[in-house]
Amino acid sequence: MSCSMHDLCLVEGLSAADMEQLAGMVKTRRRVRRGSYLYKAGDPFDAIYPIRAGFFKSRVLSPDGREQIIGFPMPGDVLGFDAISRGSFHSDAVALEDADVCVVPFSELESIGRRFPPLQQRLHRIISREIVRDQGLMMLLGTMRAEERIGAFLLELSRRFMRRGFSSSQFILRMTREEIGNYLGLKLETVSRTLSRLQEQGVISVEQRKMQIISHDRLRVLSGVPESGLATDMSPENARRVALMRIHQPWSESQSSQ
Repeated sequence: MSCSMHDLCLVEGLSAADMEQLAGMVKTRRRVRRGSYLYKAGDPFDAIYPIRAGFFKSRVLSPDGREQIIGFPMPGDVLGFDAISRGSFHSDAVALEDADVCVVPFSELESIGRRFPPLQQRLHRIISREIVRDQGLMMLLGTMRAEERIGAFLLELSRRFMRRGFSSSQFILRMTREEIGNYLGLKLETVSRTLSRLQEQGVISVEQRKMQIISHDRLRVLSGVPESGLATDMSPENARRVALMRIHQPWSESQSSQ
């Protein structure tokens, strides 16, 4: 299986002439079955993985094996940037559904980037975006009540779908409610209860994993999230530390009280 340059978010915004010069940089595509690992924490870093299809969860494990989810990468995201600083992966990447990724050898990407400034500039922008998004949301959620966390999560997911040309109002939740709760620091019962309440209020409509946001404005008011979304400058290593702290000292339900 092969990838073309048009499959890569790395080349968005580059001209046809630029892309022609970069042809041949990546040709390999990898299929990852649902529940399988793309890579594990500690694996040596030698490539980045633009996602063509499918959702993943990024997670870290405590020494006793407890899971803490730190993000839900989706098509258009790039997996592996968090490993650049130390040469090995910080987290596991597990497919939530059958997925396809392109394999971009990082040594080759670096070499071409040094000779091709437009690609290097694009890489810098992507690295900045990928590093801060999920980890930043995770950090900010620590001060929110349950309803605010759920609202912020749905709005951020909606924004990410919209940026990729999909509906921002109707989409399928590829992760389970238990996984959403793990990511947000909430119990499964709290997630289910909060979604039901938002549905009763006419803010959302949810049927199993089918999600419809009826009023983005009301959801923003409930969550306190600005229209521009959430962002922070937390590093991947700090995000990993926060995640491990959450494993050992989970947020109490009092922090999620209504």
